[in-house]
Amino acid sequence: MTLIDFFGFSGMILLLSAFLLNQVNYFANNSVAYHVFNLLGAYILTYYAFVLGNTPFIILEFVWGSFSLYKLVTRKGILSLE
Repeated sequence: MTLIDFFGFSGMILLLSAFLLNQVNYFANNSVAYHVFNLLGAYILTYYAFVLGNTPFIILEFVWGSFSLYKLVTRKGILSLE
């Protein structure tokens, strides 16, 4: 396995873990952990897609990660902009 493959698999594992843990009610939709897993997984996969030259995947993962970042930044009491 190459380093870039490792990046791809780690991002995928983070995103799928966030989804699974949310589905079994371990992570709430608004929990910090849920958004951190999504943020890291999506941005890792954005880099992976960039290296592969896959533009639709770059856009998808960048937007996904950006929404998670937004939710973290605007969450009351956690990195709040207020």
